[in-house]
Amino acid sequence: MRRLTVLLTFLTAIIMNLGVEAHGPNQKNKETASITSNRGPFELVTHTGKTVTDQDYLGKFMLVYFGYTHCPDVCPIDLQIVSEVVYMLGKDSAKVQPLFVTVDPARDTVKVMADYVKHFHPRLIGLTGTKKQIASAAEIYRMQSRKSVPQDAEPGEYLIDHSAAIVLIGPDGGGLSLFPHGIAAKDIAADIERFIKPR
Repeated sequence: MRRLTVLLTFLTAIIMNLGVEAHGPNQKNKETASITSNRGPFELVTHTGKTVTDQDYLGKFMLVYFGYTHCPDVCPIDLQIVSEVVYMLGKDSAKVQPLFVTVDPARDTVKVMADYVKHFHPRLIGLTGTKKQIASAAEIYRMQSRKSVPQDAEPGEYLIDHSAAIVLIGPDGGGLSLFPHGIAAKDIAADIERFIKPR
């Protein structure tokens, strides 16, 4: 419970720092938020060992999630939601690229990421890199993280408290929406469809 509280505190701080405008209370289960600006260049390595930059994903919507493979609870839940969203979009899913960026590059090597992402949607791409590359990407998307060592941890063991949010990036690289931990997959899918098929 303490870790979840920390994660939600991080998310609240992100929303405040972004200056986003949350959807109104009358929009039941719609806890998305419009992001006015979070774009920029990044260079990371995919779980297949390919070096990529933000330019490789221009032209598609991106569902970006920052987490780590040793995460005991929040990350698997959120990545499962991302997977469900992609499935729900049907043919429109071809316009969306799900990305999982590690905040733990020391442990999340290319091989570790490859073994991990196969448990989710087959189109999910895991991204890792150097500590500097990860920090740069996290700054662009305004994601926060910090190492946490439990009192009963074995030597070398640690957890990472991190921002629990899924970010929707538009085809031009600009931020569109931010989805907090716990939001239903159907609500994310509906929001994405709103951008793919504007009225």
